[in-house]
Order: sequence, then C-alpha cells, then structure tokens
Amino acid sequence: MRRRTALAHPDCVTWSGAAGPAPSAERPSDRSGTVPGNAHADGLLGGLPMALAGATVQAVESVGGSAGCVYLRSGTPGLLRLALLAGLPGALFRPWWRMHVNRPFPVAEVHRSGQPVYLGDAEEAMQRFPQLMASLPFPFGSLYAPVVHDREAFGVLVVLRPATPGKPVDAVDRKRAAEAGKQLGEVLAQRAAEGRQTLWDTEPVCVQLPSVTTPPIRVGTFDWDLTQGTVAADEGLCSILGIAPGTFPGTVESLAERLAPEDAYGLWALARQAAESGGIAARRMRLIGPGGRSHLLEVSARADPPDGVGTRMTGFLVDLGTVPIGSDATERVPRAVVAIDRLGRIMYVNRHSEDLLRLPRARLVGRLLRDAVPWFGHPSYEEYLRAALISDDSAHFLASPDPDEWLSVSLYPGHDGVTIVLVEGEQPDYRPGSVSHPAPGIGSPADRAASLYRPVALAIALTEAVTARQVSAVVTEELLPAFGGRQLAIYLLSDRHLYLAHETGFPQGFLERFDGVSLDVRLPGVETLTTGRPMFFESMEQLAGSYPDIPLDAHVGARAFLPLIASGRPVGSCILGFDRPRGFSPEERTVLTALAGLIAQALERARRYDSEAALARGLQDALLPNRLPVRDKVDTVGRYLAGTQGMEVGGDWYDVIETGGGRLALVIGDVQGHGVAAAATMGQLRSAVRAFALGGHAPQDVVQGTNKLLIDLDPGQFASLCYVALDPETGAALAVRAGHPPPLLRHPDGATEVLDLDGGVVLGVADDATYPVTELRLEPGAVLALFTDGLVERPGADIDDGIERLRASLAEHGLAPLTETADDLIREARQTVERPDDIALLLAARWSELAAHR
Repeated sequence: MRRRTALAHPDCVTWSGAAGPAPSAERPSDRSGTVPGNAHADGLLGGLPMALAGATVQAVESVGGSAGCVYLRSGTPGLLRLALLAGLPGALFRPWWRMHVNRPFPVAEVHRSGQPVYLGDAEEAMQRFPQLMASLPFPFGSLYAPVVHDREAFGVLVVLRPATPGKPVDAVDRKRAAEAGKQLGEVLAQRAAEGRQTLWDTEPVCVQLPSVTTPPIRVGTFDWDLTQGTVAADEGLCSILGIAPGTFPGTVESLAERLAPEDAYGLWALARQAAESGGIAARRMRLIGPGGRSHLLEVSARADPPDGVGTRMTGFLVDLGTVPIGSDATERVPRAVVAIDRLGRIMYVNRHSEDLLRLPRARLVGRLLRDAVPWFGHPSYEEYLRAALISDDSAHFLASPDPDEWLSVSLYPGHDGVTIVLVEGEQPDYRPGSVSHPAPGIGSPADRAASLYRPVALAIALTEAVTARQVSAVVTEELLPAFGGRQLAIYLLSDRHLYLAHETGFPQGFLERFDGVSLDVRLPGVETLTTGRPMFFESMEQLAGSYPDIPLDAHVGARAFLPLIASGRPVGSCILGFDRPRGFSPEERTVLTALAGLIAQALERARRYDSEAALARGLQDALLPNRLPVRDKVDTVGRYLAGTQGMEVGGDWYDVIETGGGRLALVIGDVQGHGVAAAATMGQLRSAVRAFALGGHAPQDVVQGTNKLLIDLDPGQFASLCYVALDPETGAALAVRAGHPPPLLRHPDGATEVLDLDGGVVLGVADDATYPVTELRLEPGAVLALFTDGLVERPGADIDDGIERLRASLAEHGLAPLTETADDLIREARQTVERPDDIALLLAARWSELAAHR
C-alpha cells in the first residue's frame, strides 16, 4: 500500500515543478510532489497525470490564471471527461466531470470545431454560452484551447482567470493558451504512438498550483565591538537591509536606525544583558526594510569569550518574512480564522477556530474543509466557496450549522487559497412575504446560494433530456427542491391554447379546468406567456387580489408564474407553488427567469424529438418484416424494441425466410451504430441475405456473400449476423455466426444451454473471411432463441452475465405459448426507462404433430 503525506488525499498532486525537482519515482509519497497511485500513471515522471499537470500549470501561470483543467476523450464515444483540475477542489466541481461533445458549452464546441474560445468576462460568456453562465453564474474569464495534433483531437485545455470587464482576451494571452494546447497535443500524440494511455475513464486528478513567491528566510550575521561601537556585517545582513556590503557604515547606529525606537532601546538592553550574564540572550524585533515593509527579526547574541570578560558580541539576524506576524495576529483577533488552500485543505486555524468549531487543530489541519466541517458541505455554502475560487471576489453569508446557531461567514480568496473568517451572530429577523427579506428556508440569506447552485444540475440535466416527459421529470427533481417548492405545473402552447403537459403537488383534478384555455383568457399562466414577464406572488392573498375571479387551490402559500420562451418563440408557461408565504429575492427572480428559458429550450427540443422520433420509428417498422411465415411443426415469433436514448433509428433486425427444399432460414443481425445510415445498411443487408437464401445458397455461402457485399458497399460500418437454416420435418439445422452473440436452445425437458457455435469475424471487415458451419438438432418441444446484444448488455456488467440471465429466464417458461415467452423475455427491457441500444428477439419452436394440433 502506498503511504500518503499528512496533507495528501486521493487523486491529488501537489505540483512542485516551479519550485523544485519533480516527484521521485522511487518514493512517490515522500515529497511535496505527491502523486498517489493512479491507473493512468505509467511511471510517475512520464505518466499521463504528470504530463497534464505540467501543461496546465504552465498555461495557468503564462496567462495570469487562477485555475485550470484538461478534458480528455474517454472510452465512451462522444464523452469527454475531466482528467485534471488545477487550483480547485475536485469534489466541488463534480457536475463538470463529464461533458458530452454535443453540449452547448465552450469545452464541447472547442473539441468539435478544433478552434479555441476566449471569454473575457461574464457578459461575453452570456452572449455566446448562456448555459455556461446559468451553471456558473460568477464573474470570471476563461480560455479554452484545443489539444490537437495533426487533426487528431485529444481534448481541451482550460484556464480560468479573473474577469476583465469590457476587455477581450489580448492577443498575447490567446497565443500562449493556444500554444499550450498545441504542445500538450504533441505530448499526447507521442504517447499514443508509443501505445501509452491517452484516454481518461476515471475521476479527475487534482493539482495544487505553485504558491506565490514569498520572501525567503534569510540569515545575516554581525560582529559588534561594544567598546568601539563598530559593527561588521556580512553579505546576508546587508542583503536583509537592502544595502551593498561595501557601503555599510559599520556603526550600531546604522543598524538601530532601521528598528522601531522601542526595539532600538531593546537592542542596547540585549547587548548589556548578554555581556553581563555571559549567557545567550534573544529578542524579537521589528525591522523596517526596503520599501517600508516590516520584517520580523530574531536577534540572538552572546558575549565572546564565553566567560563574559570580552567586549565583543556576535549577533544573528534572521528575516522570517511575514508569516509569523500573520499567525500571531490571528491569534489575537477575537474571531475564528481558517485558511484553506485551493484544493480545499485546511492549512491553518487559530485558537478561536478551535473553540467555535469545537475541534482541536490536530483534527482540522490537513483535512478537507467539507470533511472536517461537515456543515460547510451544504450546497448553498459550497456555492459561495465555488464563487470565491472562480471569481477571486470575496463573499459573505450567514450559515446555520445547528438550528439555534448562526455564523457570519466571510471568504477572502487569493492565489494560494481562501481565508475564512467566522463570527458568531444571532438568527436574522425575517418578514415573511417581503421581497427584501425573503422567507425562511431556501430564501434565507444562509440558503439563497442554493438558487444559484441548482442551475448547475438543472442546466446539465436538461441537455440530456430528449422527451417532454424527461424534461418535466428533470424540472421536478431539480427545480422544486432548489427553491423549496411543492407544486409544479407545465403548460404547452398549441394552436393558441395552453394544454397541461405535467403537474405534481396540486389537488387531484384541480388544474383540469385550466386545460386548453385560449390566450385571450385573463389568467396569470396565460398573461406571463403573452407578456413575456414572470409574475411572482408572495402570498395567496396577493394572487387573489390581482385575479379575484380565479379559483385557488389553497389559502396559504406563494406562487411564481414563468414564461417558457425559446429563441423568441412562446412554448408555454410554468407554475411553481409554495406551501407558505415567501419573498423572492432579486437573485432568485433572475435565476428563475433564466431557468425558465432553459426549460423552454429543452421543451422545444423535445417537441422536435417527438415528431422526428415518430418518423424514425415508422421508418424502422417499415424495414422489419410485417409478418412471419406460418409453417407446420414450427412456430416463429419476433420482437423489436427501440432504444430510448437519442432520436435516431437503429440497425437491429430479424427475419424468417422460406428457402428451397422446405427449409426455414432464421436470421438476426445488428448493424453498428444508429441513425439513417445504420438503418439503410440494415435494409441492404436484409435484402442481400434474403436474396442469397432464396437462391438456394448454403448457409456459409449466404454469410460470405453478404460480407463481400457489405465490403463492396463500403458504408463505413460493420454488422454481426447469426443465420440458422432449419428443416422443420427433421429438426436438423445448420448454423453460422459472424461476430454475433451465441443463440440459446431450450430442450424439451427444460434444460437450456448457450450454443457453442463456431464463428467468424463480423461482416464488413475482411473480404476473405470464412464462416464455419455448426450442425444442430431441434427436438420436438425445443425452442431456439436468437437475440441482439441490446437484450443482454448492461452498463458496467459483463455481457456473459446478461446471457446467463436470459438463459435462466428462458428455462423457466416450459411449454408456455411462444408469444408469451417472447413478451416475458423482453418485459424487463421494455420497462427500463433508459435503453441505450435497440433490441431484436427471434424465437423458433419445433412441435410434434400432436402438440401442433393442440
């Protein structure tokens, strides 16, 4: 097991390249350049994390940044993963660990286009990437550089820095960022050429940025002849005083004049004490150095010789910089002071912090803030910390660690971390229903940041919702908890009427009276859409006063009516209901209005999806067989189940073909990918298999001919196929498999096995591929199951486990009707909300004459 330093935590790298040697490969945890074990580190000095760390730190420093990160391709097509985060806590930015390349965010656009993006401030970012600012509503600047080499895109390098309002990123910084991305691309290309890892499929590594250079500890010496009053100073002392060695006056007065008057007298007293006692004397003094900066000095002296007879004294002057002054000062301040680094680790606490947090320093220093002080992990409080780290602006808020305890919290960020000041306070006095004094709960000053935190989850989740049902579910799960709401209703516009699309929390049937209302009816849900302005009612009395004729579902509470408008087009309206009267702060009103725009865009996209998906499914159905042939002694049943992710058709298919000699060809196949191209290829392959089969070709020739045809068509896709030629009279069968999952066979006695068929490569890979034939026999009462991998694959699970589950399920059905068996086998998949792949299933059962007539 690897050891970690006291201040290290998993997946953390303290980058010391700017200040010293790189971490040691022999003892990776014994130095400040800690690199804990990581699957991507192939030798620490040459590992992927170290390559990313060096490039990111250099990029951050070259453009005056405060943090940076690198996104890399993952093993999942179309998915980027955050590989390295410099200068920010990883857990605090978990919502951004994954980024799909089709998202409307700058990281995704840079990776898609290969062109950099530079955003000087929040206004510029809002104009180009509104969803970025909805998820990170803070003032900051950002630079995004593609990590590419010879047109191969490896990922994106990102640098965050303080905003420059009204000033775009200058040409010099643009060039530096782009060059950093290019250089990292060259490094990753070299790794790829050497067969080393360039993909990222795990959590990000966190990197501590180099500290700002501070005055080093310097030591100077002087020799003081008490009789003559002369002082000889070495170069160290002269350096501290900021004078050239040759120009030092050589008098004690020249040293004393740089001290405060009280310290000058102390220096003389120190000399007398040392001379008279013959022992060692020491004193802490303040010395004014170059530029007026106050230094803390430790002066120690002793008489020479040791018996105290002599009149010479040697002094040691040590410049400790400003750190001890700061530590002493915070101990004297009657408030708690906690310092964390930019990775969220506690680096210093004063005595008052121990009293207030009720924990000793030993249990605080070195730990992550969210672990040591759990209440600080509340999303609303973390949002303030996130804002301070990104924008470098101070933040102030009230926190309530316990129901009867309130703290005033101030955050002061800097290059090396954040200083946190905690002061005990009293519970704030709210006036329910007041805009300037929001109601308790999520509207309180302590929790108002949650209204800024939730856009992170909501904006990201909405980009993945593709149906109106999914959009409504996301809004219910993310928007209501963020603002303490209990009721939600979404109305969609169609033919100048609003129709209820989703509701939760309202009395059953209450909203039906408003379903289908026209746009000329005076209702708040209608007027918010026609005027384009959100409407907030802090109490039901306010709502009743503005609309005295409408029925109310409650006498106590508050309501918000939001217009759903996407790209200037009205989509519908959204109603949020609250059980208690409450105010809506300006921040909440702004955020709710922005979220309504995101919801409208998602619903508009879902509306297009519904129409396009219906068309796609119609195309898919047209490519599948309308009916299967009916033959004596053999029953066949097919099922097809479309995937639920995305709006494109798939390439799964099945078929049953009556060939010469009374045989039946049972066929199932799966074309790689989805979309119109996959469906078109599927249609061509189905036609080819049918043509070869009807031509009387042997099973292996059917598959070989289809393989050559696919290669000649060159659609850029490959396909798997399983082809079984069955004689219904005898049950003899010849099976050929081309990269397809093996079929299942249930014997008449119920025993079910996975058929071990010899197989060849998938279709479309090698034009000289051969496909061996396996002989089978289906006894009367046996059932053969052909299926595509969508039925047995599960994310993160082995496909063999899925095949085993299907085998066990098939074994349980005995002599049940074949249609019932088919429905049962896909029932679990049909009930699954998220299916990433299509499913095709083909069952063939051979019956005896007696069974066939029953």
